[in-house]
Amino acid sequence: MTRADLDEFRERVRDWCRAHVPKDWRREQTGVSDEEFVSFQQEWFQELRRAGFAVPHWPAEWGGGMPVAEQVVLYQELAAHDAPRLVLAFVAIHHAASTLLAAGTDAQRRRHLPAILDGEIWVQGFSEPGAGSDLAALSTSARREGDAYVVNGQKLWASGAAHADWCLLLARTDPSAPKRRGISYFLMDMRTPGIDVRAVRQATGESHFCEIFLDDVVIPAEHLVGPENEGWRVAQRTLGAERGMTMLELAERLGNGGFRWLVELCARPGPGGARPLDDPLVADRLAALETELTGLRALCARLVADEDPGPADASIVKLYYSELLQRMTDFGAEVAGLAAHTALRKPLSSGWESGAWVLDFIGSWEWTIPGGTSEIQRSIIGERGLGLPREPRGS
Repeated sequence: MTRADLDEFRERVRDWCRAHVPKDWRREQTGVSDEEFVSFQQEWFQELRRAGFAVPHWPAEWGGGMPVAEQVVLYQELAAHDAPRLVLAFVAIHHAASTLLAAGTDAQRRRHLPAILDGEIWVQGFSEPGAGSDLAALSTSARREGDAYVVNGQKLWASGAAHADWCLLLARTDPSAPKRRGISYFLMDMRTPGIDVRAVRQATGESHFCEIFLDDVVIPAEHLVGPENEGWRVAQRTLGAERGMTMLELAERLGNGGFRWLVELCARPGPGGARPLDDPLVADRLAALETELTGLRALCARLVADEDPGPADASIVKLYYSELLQRMTDFGAEVAGLAAHTALRKPLSSGWESGAWVLDFIGSWEWTIPGGTSEIQRSIIGERGLGLPREPRGS
């Protein structure tokens, strides 16, 4: 693909964004009901789908097939034009799709990939009260009975479970096996009897996270993904969806809107009339953050362009992004001062760079924990990337 081709594609995306990105969506999505949020998200997904922009990373036969270079341009322009994020469809188009494409059966793919394009919502049922970062310690059980499995247990931190149609579920099918070798991977219909979803109300007033209680839930054996007891390997493909283009999109949003709003914040006069930007320490901090953002965006571009990334490359990007997000939103909350603590609502279709600085900072901690904490990412980088001795660990 030539530079001229990319420039032409960029202009096409820009023209589309000018015509189709909802005007004033941030104000309209602040303080809305769950029903209004779901409706907006589904309408926006279909708008992107009609343009061919909803699932560019999928294979062409399923509605994607966009070259990597064009995908990079697409996410750069969506971020630059402050387009809403596909919050509700995120697990479906990334985690569920990557799992089905890598390990699902033809029947599973034919059933769910078209349904995802039509708006089917998914949730990830991995973490448990006693199995967060140590995911392999999960205790939810799945007992084979004839042509089905009977599942009992509890899942926690299930983002968006209250709206989900289906769940990517990990459960232990062989309690006597070493903990990584006795886990199986299931597709669970959230309408199945025995499922109880309870929203977890946070101190900020949001209820993004949910608990899922499973009481004798029957899952047909045809909904098993991969071989029985091989769920840990399948789960690595799911977790692998949190790298690549997903990270590039998040990095572009942080480097565009997030940094722009931070600069605007620093340029506004404070209570005494002085602008924070006129303080050399503030200006120096902004310059340092801009330098870090440039590095992050370059790392993400390199990762998605590399057909054979190193064993620790994704961990480097995830660690860098999550901790930069935390530092940046912390600085925004510091500059905004006491007034930022009274902003207790943010647009529901935004990311972690909404400009509601205190809420963004609180939310930034979410990224340093799921998908492997910062400590786990550093262990992966040290062991797999640098070849350092492995830490002692259980089976």
